[in-house]
Amino acid sequence: MKLAHFDCISGISGDMTLAALVSAGWPAEELRAIPGRLGLGDVAIELSEVRRGAFAAMRVEVRAPGAQPHRHLRHIEEMIARADVPPTVRERARDVFRRLAAAEAEVHGSTVERVHFHEVGAVDALVDVVGACAGLEALGVERASCSELPLGGGSVDCEHGRIPVPAPATALLLRGAHVRLGPVEAELVTPTGAALLAAWVGDWERPAPIFRLQSVGAGAGARDFPGHPNLLRLMIGEVDGGAAARTVAVLETSLDDENPQFAAELIPRLLSAGALDAMLVPTLMKKGRPGLWLIVVAETADAQRLAETILASSTTLGVRVREERRIELAREVVRVITTQGEVELKVARLPNGELRAQPEFESVRRAAESSGAGLREVSAAAIAAWKAGLSER
Repeated sequence: MKLAHFDCISGISGDMTLAALVSAGWPAEELRAIPGRLGLGDVAIELSEVRRGAFAAMRVEVRAPGAQPHRHLRHIEEMIARADVPPTVRERARDVFRRLAAAEAEVHGSTVERVHFHEVGAVDALVDVVGACAGLEALGVERASCSELPLGGGSVDCEHGRIPVPAPATALLLRGAHVRLGPVEAELVTPTGAALLAAWVGDWERPAPIFRLQSVGAGAGARDFPGHPNLLRLMIGEVDGGAAARTVAVLETSLDDENPQFAAELIPRLLSAGALDAMLVPTLMKKGRPGLWLIVVAETADAQRLAETILASSTTLGVRVREERRIELAREVVRVITTQGEVELKVARLPNGELRAQPEFESVRRAAESSGAGLREVSAAAIAAWKAGLSER
């Protein structure tokens, strides 16, 4: 499986992503062809080699003449539908813009249909998104991961006036991601960059897997910050399919005097705090009293923090912690569009190289509730849509 790891040294934007893809091996001529494939013959792409701090990097600039109209999502989707690119690139690009539209609608208390795209509706954003999706496709990338994201700070000026960094839409798109403010007073993660990661990474909590590094690209941002390299580093490599072993922490405690309702509330709290898995098992305690056995699986680095959460949120006086080897399948979360709505599936690669998909129940439930369809119908539709996408690729 081909992996793209985004090492966001100085955040991410659309133009930095294009530059990193070219630097990592995507032919520059394929990028220069993107405006024509979108029917934007008057748009030009300039590539140059620059330095950011002590490092050499690729710089991409999209040149569009004149002022750009304010587009709705439907206008952008129409342009993408007409684009001379593979179907998977069109679907990926639509997914990115739908996420942008949903975030903008939430920010402004509007609807996806009524949202006006301003900066992200301009042709440079179209080239950024479609070009980035085409570059990933050309490099054979099937899975993505990213580092912690530095957001910058201060404020920026846009169509709505002066807004704080990160921009409101950016903050919404990055819910669940690992972020920090700084290290400079500037916008380091743009809405377009955030939407690209939100669409590609899928599961913010999943750490970057071990992979065989094949190529490295460096994309430069527009500004050169003193003492801080304004770079996006892209690492492309191969992840072994099948089962792999790694070390995890297992936390256990016995609860014999806890209200079962309070104990049950611990499970979602621990999962949202970063646990890989958590479960409660009914058991018999000393003196024949019924009780609960809490078992939590976590990354070893999270064990202490999760143990403290258990101690603070339950009646237990101690938590047992041990490290164990876990043999697991390589997996990723993918999203498909069905007639009942969007559904997430967990796709695992078996030791023989075959793929196995299982719809995520909560995603199936949401689609069933919004569409009025049955759970089995939605689940079957999601599997069919995933298989259809697989055959297209």
